[in-house]
This record gives sequence, C-alpha cells and structure tokens, in this order.
Amino acid sequence: MNSNFFFKKKNFFLNKAFENLSLNKNFLIKDVKILSIASKNDLTFFDSIKYKSFALNTKAGACITTEKLKNYLPNKTEKIVVKNVLLELAKVLKKIYPSADLDYPDLFLKTPNKKMYKSVKFGNNVLIGKNVKINKNTLVGSNTIIESNVIIGKNCVIGSGVILKNTIIGDRVVLQDNCKIGQKGFGFIPIKGKNFKFPHIGKVILNDDVEIASGCTIDRGSVDDTVIGKNTYIDNQVHIAHNVQIGSNCMIAGQVGFAGSSKIGDNVSIGGQAGISGHLKIGNNVKIGGGSGVVNDIENNEIIMGYPAVKLKEFLKKSK
Repeated sequence: MNSNFFFKKKNFFLNKAFENLSLNKNFLIKDVKILSIASKNDLTFFDSIKYKSFALNTKAGACITTEKLKNYLPNKTEKIVVKNVLLELAKVLKKIYPSADLDYPDLFLKTPNKKMYKSVKFGNNVLIGKNVKINKNTLVGSNTIIESNVIIGKNCVIGSGVILKNTIIGDRVVLQDNCKIGQKGFGFIPIKGKNFKFPHIGKVILNDDVEIASGCTIDRGSVDDTVIGKNTYIDNQVHIAHNVQIGSNCMIAGQVGFAGSSKIGDNVSIGGQAGISGHLKIGNNVKIGGGSGVVNDIENNEIIMGYPAVKLKEFLKKSK
C-alpha cells in the first residue's frame, strides 16, 4: 500500500544538504528513512543509544549522528557528525520536502464523481481531492473531507465530519464522526528566539477491521509511519501522536493519550485517561489500568496501574 503525499525535490545530493561539511558529492539522496528500513541510497539518523541495535545493522548509506554515537554505525555508512541530530534532520527534511512542515489546505477538493465511485455511497457536502481511491461498498458521511491521494479499502464506514489526509485505510474499517486522521504531528526544535518546525513526511496506516470512535485524532508519522494494527478498537477522544505503532486486537478506552514513537504490542488493553510517554515499548498481552501514567517500557503479559505505572501487585500494596 503506497501513496505519495509529499512533493520531494529530485536530484538532491548529500553535500547540498550539509553545505558546511565535506561529504560525498556523488551521494544522491533517494529518501530519508529510519535506521531499520533505510537502504544504501537513503539518509537516516541516530540520536539515542536506545536505538543502538538498529544502528549496528543499518544499511543506510549516510547517517546524521553525534560524536559519541558514530562508532555504533557500520563502516560502509557515511557518518555526518553534528551537535543536534534532530535539528539538522529537520533542516534537511525541509530542504528535500519543502511542503511537509505545515499542513496546507487541499485546494483541489471537489464533490465526488459518482461515475468514478459507482459502488460508494456519499452523504451531503462531501469533498474529495485528486487521486483519491475509495473501494467498493464503502459509505462516506456528510461534511467529510478526503484529501488528495488518500486510499480507502472495501466495505468501510466513514462517519460525518471526518477529515482524512496522508492516510491509507484497509478493508472494513469504521471511522465514527469527527475523527481527524493524518494531520501533522506536534514537532519542533527549540532554538534561540523561535521554534524550528519539524517536517512530517510519514503517513497513517489503518489496517483491516480497525474501528475508531468519535473525536479521535491520529497524527501522521514524522519520518516513520503511524500504524494501527488489525482488529484494534479505539474509543472516543483518543489522541495518537506521530510514529506510534499499535498492534493487532488492542482495546483502547476513551481519552487515552499516546506520545510520539511508542510501540504497542498485540492484544493490549488500556483503560480510560491513561497516558503513554514517548519512545516506549509496550509488550504483548499487557493490561494498563485507567488513569495510569506509563513512563517505562513494559514486558509481555504484565498488568500495571498507577502513576508512575507499576505492576498491579505493587500498586495494591502501596494503596493499602
């Protein structure tokens, strides 16, 4: 499932991205990707020892990193040593993808062409952008906006007042009213006197049989994608930040908040108003009590509760 959501400058060379450094002038940047999926023609980044295992095995041709971390990268990977990895990454992304640091309105929206979408049913005042694909037997509610290049699978139900952009949706997905999917995430680098916006070039992927209740917001990925696994159900007013990946068969209750880049396993249940901090790994079959604040990784099959969240037995002892 591929779709191009952002304009990319062609023939962009590594030495043009970092004009103050002496780098390979023949390295043509194909794309910017995370360590684990970057290829020999891609630029990547390595800013935390937490991602050491990915750095050791990356196939990236070039990597933005620091003096302390550069030795974890393979010899074949060209090291671009900087002081602030994320700031330099944001600057490069802005050069390669000049329109990805701000959500510009889609100016090509029109009422759907009924001949093009013969087996799709639309409510009133629906607007659709260029190159949108909607497969058979899907319903789209009134006042919904589907921006350019979005892909929607078969037998889906898209509610009223939904806004979809930078998103790929599988089959039998349900989005209830007023969901906002695929908008830019909350990303910026504080520098003197202002904040430098971090471009978000990823997308949102909603796999088959996902159901998302009213008023949820799901940000697209920054460099990676935001992904919701098969048969996962998400209650009202849940926020999912950029790069979050939620596994299959998960149950997420109302008003849960996920910070960026956390990975959630399969069969995870999360009670209402819990908060998940960024860059965490939550294992399979985990149960998280309502109102909990998760600030550390959680192993498989754990039941946790409280703030900061701890194993249930420990929480009950403290509560006596």
